[in-house]
Amino acid sequence: MPASQSDRGAQAPRSLRAVTHAAPADALRGLTSQEAAERSAQGLANSQPTGTSRTLWAIVRSNALTFFNGVVLAAFSIFLVLGRWQDALFGLTALANGVIGVSQEYRAKRTLDRLRIVNAPMARVLRDGREAELPAEEVVLDDLLTLRAGDQVTADAEILAAREATVDESLLTGESEPVVRGPGERLLSGSTLVGGSAVARVTAVGEAATASRLAVESRRFSLVRSELRESLDRLLSWIAWAVLPLGALVLNAQMEVQGGWPAALAEGRWRTAAVDTAAAIIAMIPLGLVLMTSVAFAVGAVRLAREQVLVQELPAVEGLARVDALCIDKTGTLTGRDLELDGVYPALARPVPDEAWAAALGWFAAEPGANPTVRCLAQRFPPPAGVDAALAIDFSSARKWSAATLDGPAAGTWVLGAPEMVAGLPGFLPTTTTTAATAAGDGSGPAARDAVELADELAGSGLRTLLLAHASAPLTPEEEAAERPPAGLRAVVVLAFRESLRADAAQTMSYFRGQGVDVWILSGDHPRTVASVARAVGLDAGVGMDARELPEEPGEFSRAVLAHRVLGRVTPEQKRRIVHALRDAGHTVAMTGDGVNDALAVKDADLGIAMGSGSAATKAVARIVLLDDSFAHVPSVVAQGRQVIANIERVAVLFLAKTAYSMTISIMLGILAVQTPFLPRQLSVTDGLTIGIPAFFLALVPDARRYRPGFLRRAVGFALPNGAIVAACLLGLALVGDSAGLAIDEVRTATTLVLTAVGLWILVCQARPLSGWRIAVVLAMPVAAGVAYTMPWTLAFLAFAAPPAWFGALAAGVALAGCAAVELVHRLRTRSAPAT
Repeated sequence: MPASQSDRGAQAPRSLRAVTHAAPADALRGLTSQEAAERSAQGLANSQPTGTSRTLWAIVRSNALTFFNGVVLAAFSIFLVLGRWQDALFGLTALANGVIGVSQEYRAKRTLDRLRIVNAPMARVLRDGREAELPAEEVVLDDLLTLRAGDQVTADAEILAAREATVDESLLTGESEPVVRGPGERLLSGSTLVGGSAVARVTAVGEAATASRLAVESRRFSLVRSELRESLDRLLSWIAWAVLPLGALVLNAQMEVQGGWPAALAEGRWRTAAVDTAAAIIAMIPLGLVLMTSVAFAVGAVRLAREQVLVQELPAVEGLARVDALCIDKTGTLTGRDLELDGVYPALARPVPDEAWAAALGWFAAEPGANPTVRCLAQRFPPPAGVDAALAIDFSSARKWSAATLDGPAAGTWVLGAPEMVAGLPGFLPTTTTTAATAAGDGSGPAARDAVELADELAGSGLRTLLLAHASAPLTPEEEAAERPPAGLRAVVVLAFRESLRADAAQTMSYFRGQGVDVWILSGDHPRTVASVARAVGLDAGVGMDARELPEEPGEFSRAVLAHRVLGRVTPEQKRRIVHALRDAGHTVAMTGDGVNDALAVKDADLGIAMGSGSAATKAVARIVLLDDSFAHVPSVVAQGRQVIANIERVAVLFLAKTAYSMTISIMLGILAVQTPFLPRQLSVTDGLTIGIPAFFLALVPDARRYRPGFLRRAVGFALPNGAIVAACLLGLALVGDSAGLAIDEVRTATTLVLTAVGLWILVCQARPLSGWRIAVVLAMPVAAGVAYTMPWTLAFLAFAAPPAWFGALAAGVALAGCAAVELVHRLRTRSAPAT
């Protein structure tokens, strides 16, 4: 990718030449293109790990090397050794599950990797004395990085020159407070400049750099907090502890059924006991439950990727569904990023000629570190010739102004920033302005206004405002270090900017109101400007609150935040405190942002959402990146999260009901010493028809039900009673058949049919409300069962034997009673559940 060269020629940018304790000018020319090419050929480039997420082997390992798969493999091997391949079908099912899981996750990996490559970090370096922007992996040893607020350090480096370089190293050290770094100090790759600027020489690249180690760690399949995964992991650990002792209990019972241990071992009947025991153990294992969760996450991520939404971690698809408090930045979220100058309001008694302040505005607009608001001035005020800065104070999100002492036609010290912040500086002298908007008028107009009052009025109409002030005295080094402009500042001109409201902003906000998600708008702009935009998108905002009036005491701070939904003049640290206050109040918080001033809040939120055109720092800590900057995609993310939670809950009930009845039957078999009432091959078929196949489709169909906490409690609450009903049906039928002296194949035929019928009714209950794909899935399974249980070759394969008529009638009655009991449980549980 070709590097873009700076328009400032061979001379280093002002932000680099005027930094505090700057290195000699010759030291800031950087490498030549030839020197960079030589270093790259020597392997001294900043090459990063090629994989941007889990490797294929890691995906296979997580799907294959599990405790339950180990149990399945052991049972599968036993059946093959014993020559009972018909009963080893569950092994093929487990293999199919694994292949599906691996293929879906690998597909998601490839999709996300492609998006991450597009979203890869860029670096700014000095080459041949000019500033160039290039991919981070093309940085070489000894390159000079030029860093400004919002830039992520892409390679370890030593600072040569710096101006108030404030660095956030929290991703590396865990320390939340940014630190100031100066010449001679080390910058770690992976850290972020949150203020000031710096020039730093690269000292370590590739695997030797901190960034490489950080990349390996951050690109692992890390898990955002997921109620589904946490609940399932906890549940599966309980099942794992129970499987082996229950297996031993069943084995002992089956050996007793075969005449006791000595006789069974001596006469070879232990083989039948082993098969029956393996059948009971396999039935206890919820094969496919974790698979369905992973597949649902992966498919959700791929679907969102098609809408230009990059999911950094798959469980984040679930995360936004739990969010009930959404904090958003105004600019870039509700309004477009492009600004246009709406009006220029000069002061009546201007202390400088019009050409002087026009040149000053042109200089500020051309600065590399200018924010988007100031940059749009370049359309009206071109970069002035012969104007340079002797000393300067860079813009800070905390103080919301910047200053510079200029020479040439714009001689003097200029301060540009938020009107009320500039007017609050020591030594500021009030000045009136005219309401006649002109770029270089004569000061006449229908009315004179105090500059700050006029700016406030303009902000109330939805405009963003800046104030340019001038002092004849130059900045001193002491004032620059203390971030204090000279006295005698007078307002020169008030600037008004108009933002375009995003076409989809009002509709998106309406969606969140309808979904019961509380929205907070946090902005560094004037509170009245923010409130005006909030009203335009349908949010009852009042006049907005000035964040400078927020109390410091934590309790009062939280109460004020909860009472006001629109806040202006919010500092980066206050955004972070607001996120913490909402979390402490019991909310699940999502934070959207694009600028470096949002990075800390985005990182600390339960779910961080970054704009694709935002700063590298914000995108690095976000869980979700909206690559095309469209806030309208967030409802799609919510819908995908709700689909994952609702559908996995349905699927979990199916799997856990099977585990519940299997464990109950195992315990009773151990106590009653009755032969296992089904063969593994029969279980494989019933599992496929009532759980496996329908679960795969149910996990992927649309479902926009509102999220309710307590996934595990509800899933177990449905599964345990259903499991008890199935166990009672099967055990009762098996005991009657055993006492009547029926052949075991006849009993197993009846119990398999009962299990299929009751299992299908559990499926019907969990698929409700029945519509669309759910109806198709529910209807297809009984049809498939009818085919499977009537074909001659399947009847022989399943070892079915027609039971006596009276036992068949009894089995039908038991099946109807079981279905009725399942329906009753479903209605009672649904009625007691809160409305969604």
